[in-house]
Amino acid sequence: MGFTIGGIRGTDKPRTGSRRRGRASDCTAVAEYTGLWGWAAVPGARALDGRCSCGAADCPSPGAHPLNFAPEVPAGARLDEVTETWGQFPGAAVLLPVGRAFDVIEVAETAGRRALVRLERMGLPLGPVSAAPDGRTHFFVAPGAAAELPQLLYRMGWDDTDIDLHGRGPGDHITAPPSDHAGLGPVRWLRAPDLDSATNPPQARLVLGTLAYVAHRSPA
Repeated sequence: MGFTIGGIRGTDKPRTGSRRRGRASDCTAVAEYTGLWGWAAVPGARALDGRCSCGAADCPSPGAHPLNFAPEVPAGARLDEVTETWGQFPGAAVLLPVGRAFDVIEVAETAGRRALVRLERMGLPLGPVSAAPDGRTHFFVAPGAAAELPQLLYRMGWDDTDIDLHGRGPGDHITAPPSDHAGLGPVRWLRAPDLDSATNPPQARLVLGTLAYVAHRSPA
């Protein structure tokens, strides 16, 4: 037996043969990601009271992973294409695959907010920045950053320092605003994407020094 969370039953399988269309607001948001910013998107699970809509009692990431068997909406998809796919998974969270159009540098939200202020004052190029309700901040940077991160930190002298800073790359997904993340609340933009930052995020080395410094200085 399944259960229902936000319109999604406790199963990964789509509604075969269903003509139900996704909510207009959900589809419009996804179409903006795919058509305007050039990012792929995939329907994700939702969570309520610790239970995941995927239906697995032992789900390791309730409400924070792609739905099994859910087709990915490719970059460039139009609103009608998005509506066709999202109608099979009404209420699904919007997840963005990392490692294609962008990688992510993740830090604690307190450090992320402080670093963002510093970076803006310095006039450095910035990509989109999002904040999740689990207290994590995601800085969008050019693809390849996650693989290069250890070497970049070494060159900057941060390799032997215990700092709360992590790279996320191919195989990872992040929850996109304004979707709910892990049943904790909506993800928000601290710096919303625009055409330039979405399609041409900065190289990690341009922001990493400030992020590492602030993360090191910020209380745990």
